[in-house]
Amino acid sequence: MADPRGFLKTRERELPPRRPVPLRLMDWKEVYEQGDTATVRAQAGRCMDCGIPFCHQGCPLGNLIPEWNDLTWRGEGRQAIERLHATNNFPEFTGRLCPAPCESSCVLAINQPAVTIKQVELSIIDQAWANDWVDPHPPERLTGKTVAVVGSGPAGLAAAQQLTRAGHTVAVFERDDRIGGLLRYGIPDFKMEKKHLESRLRQMQAEGTRFRAGVNIGVDISWPDLRSRYDAVIVATGALEPRDLPIPGRDLSGVHYAMEYLVQQNRVGAGDSIVDQLTADGKHVVVLGGGDTGADCIGTAHRQKALSVTNLAIGKQPPSERTDAQPWPMSPNLFEVSSAHEEGGERMYLASTVEFLGNDVGEVRAIRVAETEYIDGRRVPKAGTEREIPADLVLLALGFTGTEGDTLRDQLALPVERGTVERADDYQTSEAGVFVAGDAGRGQSLIVWAIAEGRAAAAAVDRYLEGDTELPAPIRPTDHAIAF
Repeated sequence: MADPRGFLKTRERELPPRRPVPLRLMDWKEVYEQGDTATVRAQAGRCMDCGIPFCHQGCPLGNLIPEWNDLTWRGEGRQAIERLHATNNFPEFTGRLCPAPCESSCVLAINQPAVTIKQVELSIIDQAWANDWVDPHPPERLTGKTVAVVGSGPAGLAAAQQLTRAGHTVAVFERDDRIGGLLRYGIPDFKMEKKHLESRLRQMQAEGTRFRAGVNIGVDISWPDLRSRYDAVIVATGALEPRDLPIPGRDLSGVHYAMEYLVQQNRVGAGDSIVDQLTADGKHVVVLGGGDTGADCIGTAHRQKALSVTNLAIGKQPPSERTDAQPWPMSPNLFEVSSAHEEGGERMYLASTVEFLGNDVGEVRAIRVAETEYIDGRRVPKAGTEREIPADLVLLALGFTGTEGDTLRDQLALPVERGTVERADDYQTSEAGVFVAGDAGRGQSLIVWAIAEGRAAAAAVDRYLEGDTELPAPIRPTDHAIAF
């Protein structure tokens, strides 16, 4: 185990510092400074090697957290990345983007700050890339079977890598012009620079995975045609249908979905030229929605030199500490100050947006908001509390309602209910040989769930093609991270 007295000797939780706000607002680089090796090792040494490590249960991937904590503390970086890669195809993604439910389940967190599991994970993979320890693993033999993976987000990429390594010939189809899905165009560079995605894609290409960008399945190639060309198909198209806010003034110019805004900035960051780009430069920006996507919009607006940034959430401000309603080891809903919130702007809770107000030429100029009150369990605007907030750009970051499943429904007659494609416990749909992984079948969720489902769906496809499988299948669609 890691240092048996580590959690007694190092009681404080310590993370790498964020770069100073004035400095990081001048560029799009990641906000965190490089972690100090000695600090990371000391933090890994706080792991208690519990008799029942609840961090395993908190992580959908089943990461072997105590093992690679121990190896990190001992300075065995190469062995640590082997244990990490045993359960997680892309720790460089999860180490930057996952909200770390494993840390909420850490036994040490009962009465001390949790082990910095996410930071230890990130240090392991960053060290591995720096030392050329991440090698391609091409299959020893080819099975002659072919698989099409539709969607190149974390679920699709995880499934593709697993199946390629199992010896199948895998093609990944992506409707955008570059591979990566939301990893490419939905995540700002200040949270994850795209060089990490490029490194992993090069590894996958060296293993034999084939990438087909700019192909919209259901339009450029029909789903039945795709199914006829391949022995199996995995649908990993995500849950990209945005939640709207149908109130007066919704059609005004300047009111946009968050993803319209974030995608354009990521394209500019990739070197593309965007005509009439949505930008916050010199504008009063209002972001509706208090989640991660809203925070991404806030950080982007700051870097684009917005005049002001206001973040509105309709619900109550979450508590700063775990409540009795969300006991350990549940993952609690807590008030957090992300790097974007640290950079400025105003956050408002219990704020109901009543109307978007426009000028004479049809552009948004303000929004009318009211306090939120609860009546019979419903959140409604409180009469008499209305006021206006200046707004030249309004971004709707209200979450996603599900997958864009019209072509699946129309062309393959697959049931799509409440925004998700119906599937069995083996991830297979009612169409033989067609499987669903990630948010398309689960609904909007975490990156760790996407990777876990991609791995599990790959095992199900391998079993379908070969009659058996040696690929790990850690979860089923009905499983949960913490069960009571």
